[in-house]
Amino acid sequence: MSNNKPMPVATQISAPFWEGLKARRLLIQQCNACAHWNFYPRRHCPVCLEHDLAWREVDGAATLYSYTVTRIATLPDFMDEMPQKLAVVELAEGVRINTNLVGLEENEIEIGMSLQPVFAEVDAKGTRLLRFTGVDKDAAGLEPLPAQDSEPAPEQPPARQIDLNDGPALQSLVSEQYSDWSNVVVVDQALIDDFARLSGDDYWIHTDPEKARLQSPFGGTIAHGALVQVLQSRMKLALGFEISGFTTQINYGSDRLRFPAPVPAGSRIHSRARVKKVEILTRGTQLTLELNIHVVGQDRPSVINDLVILYMA
Repeated sequence: MSNNKPMPVATQISAPFWEGLKARRLLIQQCNACAHWNFYPRRHCPVCLEHDLAWREVDGAATLYSYTVTRIATLPDFMDEMPQKLAVVELAEGVRINTNLVGLEENEIEIGMSLQPVFAEVDAKGTRLLRFTGVDKDAAGLEPLPAQDSEPAPEQPPARQIDLNDGPALQSLVSEQYSDWSNVVVVDQALIDDFARLSGDDYWIHTDPEKARLQSPFGGTIAHGALVQVLQSRMKLALGFEISGFTTQINYGSDRLRFPAPVPAGSRIHSRARVKKVEILTRGTQLTLELNIHVVGQDRPSVINDLVILYMA
């Protein structure tokens, strides 16, 4: 989840609504003169024009009035939410609210379906936004802030052992076929900032979300290419083999290193690999592993690294 998503700004008129959400209460205005319910927040009743409005709590029972599914993020910060189910819901009180549907698969969504509110946490400060889900769903389970930790690597079957001097077996590893995807790693703004402090590369395109949102061609901050590259060490690849019979393993460098696509702050990344070349040399066995790191759901890789590994007996 991105740290840099734009948040609603409470005004003097709308502040009770946002404060109510923090307390897990849905407050909307009702006119004391004519009893009409109002949303969005305003100073006067749109029916009778009286300025006598009161904030009252409602239970949030609603039906789905309209919705659409969007698959292209309006800002890079929302890439982790794709696809989004954007909706207009109608409360029992008759007002309509623009919102997001959560906890629902696309085939579960129907116009007119009954909905319940979800007071979704969106930051560590306790800010909540109003979402909706089906009445048969666990709304409370959809409220907590999504975890930012990396996802664990799946369990893998025992790897095939290949001796570093077994030429035919080593050559059989060379393939155009990539491995399965690794575990997922979250690249949030805090991690980018830590890398900026460590490396000294604090260029605004990485560290200034507001300036990047206004001036960057990527619409927000992005991770350093070098950061994404080194995060490969957090990704556990299921290559299906292990080289044996060596005493020393050396990262010998890269034959090719490219950064074809950005990694926006908040992205989830994973990787896959293939053996590109194997050479048995005087100094040892040299294996070239093509590593591709992608933002989850993106076809174009963010890092292409032809990593050369030297195994020495």
